[in-house]
Amino acid sequence: MSAPARRIVAVDDEPANLDMLAGLLEPQGYELLCATRAVDALRLVHQARPLLILLDVMMPDVDGFEICRRLRADPATADTPVIFITGRSEITATIDGFRAGGVDYIIKPFSAEEVIARVSVHASLAETRTQLTRANRELAERVEELREAIQGRKAAEAERRDAVERLSMLTAREARRWGVAGLVGRSSALATLLREVERLQPYERVGVLLVGESGTGKELVARALHNGGPRSAEPFVAVNCVAVPGELMESMFFGHVRGAFTGATSDRKGYFELADGGTLFLDEIGDMPAALQAKLLRVLEDGRVTPVGATNERPVDVRVIAATNANLERKIAEGTFRQDLYFRLARTLLHLPPLRERKED
Repeated sequence: MSAPARRIVAVDDEPANLDMLAGLLEPQGYELLCATRAVDALRLVHQARPLLILLDVMMPDVDGFEICRRLRADPATADTPVIFITGRSEITATIDGFRAGGVDYIIKPFSAEEVIARVSVHASLAETRTQLTRANRELAERVEELREAIQGRKAAEAERRDAVERLSMLTAREARRWGVAGLVGRSSALATLLREVERLQPYERVGVLLVGESGTGKELVARALHNGGPRSAEPFVAVNCVAVPGELMESMFFGHVRGAFTGATSDRKGYFELADGGTLFLDEIGDMPAALQAKLLRVLEDGRVTPVGATNERPVDVRVIAATNANLERKIAEGTFRQDLYFRLARTLLHLPPLRERKED
């Protein structure tokens, strides 16, 4: 499946650099997807099929040159342009970058104008190449593609009709401020996780998806991210997305106005408005109904909600942290979870190991 236009993957082990790139490129109309590890970068590029890749050279596990070589070796990603971003200014480093398969090189510290200009040039070239390739393919396979599209739509409609999803009520207890100190253990796996949490705490614009089995402390990590960040004085609202009745889900998430339906005797704020200025933690996001996934994606993109029965939108400023114990990649393949919502939520992935893998704890 071809990627939406102007999608870019940025790879850097420093969240501050990803935050800066997002601030520069998203106002220019680009959709920025981020990774901090080589393994996540390779998987993200393969799934997202971006227009181009911004790749840091100095990575802790596999350097940017090797990541680029692996991308070039994969037919699915071989033609995706790579722009290296690094603090190395030696001519040998530049030559190594081009030999690895890069198309351009930006030296840190970079200026906003340089990044925007270079990305614009290569994005335009990539868009032109993509459009030409797509046009040729459509001319050769138009009838077959139309047939497959019709079958795909029928299958998707059948899956949506058959899917039975459940939502959860907002946790009754009052939000408490928990920090990294509340996560206790001696294992190297937990120490690595805590370092990642501490690095991500200040960067509220970098989305985080927590992945782990039930009981691995996903809500504790979400609270630590909130408590150590700039939103710590604002609300932390936790929602378990598995038991909210289907007829109430839109009202629970987005609120309603008086008279919107039978029993709506007064205006009521939804989870997003309750979390305004703070953090909304969506636990078990993999069990969210398809209809609500589409509405959630729109709120994440626009930053506005429309309560049930209202005619005017309301702005909300909410950091969303999601968590799941499900295999979202499998759900995407099965058609029960939206790929575009996954990319919006999973700017950064944190894997929480179970206790059986942390015997020291």
